[in-house]
Amino acid sequence: MKKIAVLLSVALLPIASHAAGCAKPRNAFDQVYCASTVFSQADRDLNAQYSRLRSHLNASQQGALKTGQLAWLKERDQQCSEEKDNGYFVNLDCAVTMTQQRLAFLQERERECNSTGCVDSKMGQQ
Repeated sequence: MKKIAVLLSVALLPIASHAAGCAKPRNAFDQVYCASTVFSQADRDLNAQYSRLRSHLNASQQGALKTGQLAWLKERDQQCSEEKDNGYFVNLDCAVTMTQQRLAFLQERERECNSTGCVDSKMGQQ
């Protein structure tokens, strides 16, 4: 079984402090717990937004959106994680930042769909 290591940047701590019980992490394990809580929420928000946007799209646009999303996931994983012989290493600060950026991108696509119409060329972007 591969081990998982988590890299945590101090820059993430102000965000993590909003999670329940994370105002004053006592040690690195508390910090990892808090950061993973922030990432989990960002990931849930992203998945919900993806579903909302998808509901506005026709089949072709949905296919393009899925292609873009899969490409984005691959890019996020390449930038924010690394697999070594002794385990996986994940930079949660990177993962949270990229997830929040993707969430904003998907929210903007939904706003376009609701106002001026869905722009096909933007659906496949990562």
